[in-house]
Amino acid sequence: MSSVDFSYLEGFLGGDISIAIEVVGLFRKQAATWSAGLDSANPDWRAVVHTVKGAARGIGANALGDACHAAEVAAAGDLAAVRAALAAALADIAAYEAARAA
Repeated sequence: MSSVDFSYLEGFLGGDISIAIEVVGLFRKQAATWSAGLDSANPDWRAVVHTVKGAARGIGANALGDACHAAEVAAAGDLAAVRAALAAALADIAAYEAARAA
C-alpha cells in the first residue's frame, strides 16, 4: 500500500499526469531542504513540520501529514516518525515517477 494517494493528486489535477509528475518532483526536491530542518536542535523545527504537513496533505501523503500533525502538537515532537513517513513518501514518489516514465 502506498503512503501517497496518487489517485487523490491525479483527481485534483483533472487527471493530468504530467502536472502530477511535476508536483511530486517539486515535493521531492523540497524534501531535501525540509529534512535538514527536521531536527530538534533546530529552533524552527515546528515551522518546518507545519510546512511539510501542508505540502504532504496537498499531494495526498496523508500518513506524512498525520505524523507531522502529531509532532507539531507534541511537547518535544516526534521527529523520527516524521522523518520515517517522509522517507516512505519519497520512496513511493520515486516508484510513481519511474512507473509513469516507462
